[in-house]
Amino acid sequence: MLDQIHLLAAVTVLGVLEQAYFFLQVIYARRAFGISPPKISGPPEFERIFRAQVNSSEYFPIFLALLWQAGLFFHQGLAAALGLLYLYGRYCYFMGYKTSPAERLTPIYFSTGVLWILIATSVLGILHFFLSHHLGLNVLRLLTA
Repeated sequence: MLDQIHLLAAVTVLGVLEQAYFFLQVIYARRAFGISPPKISGPPEFERIFRAQVNSSEYFPIFLALLWQAGLFFHQGLAAALGLLYLYGRYCYFMGYKTSPAERLTPIYFSTGVLWILIATSVLGILHFFLSHHLGLNVLRLLTA
């Protein structure tokens, strides 16, 4: 069983480490700009870092759910590769947003596109599972016949 999920687990750990890095960036920015919790406003430089971290945290559960569904129901290797692309896109998003609001756009579009591909592979995998296990239809066999 572990050989069927080890890539997904590795990408999950990388994602958690990335989230921790984003959290640390907010802590460093709070110190640099003298902004104590619970305040969330301050100079634009701080607010961009804070928003990038919050936005990344908001999307993280969605990413994890799709990563694991796509990996379990469609293909572990493809899901893990897409997961790495998503994490790279999120890193570029964070770094771009840290620089300026305009620099976040291309990476956010990229990472959103990766999420849509994960959604599609999840849906296809789950649909195939239901059709084959509950209705006895093997779509792959029908397509190749």
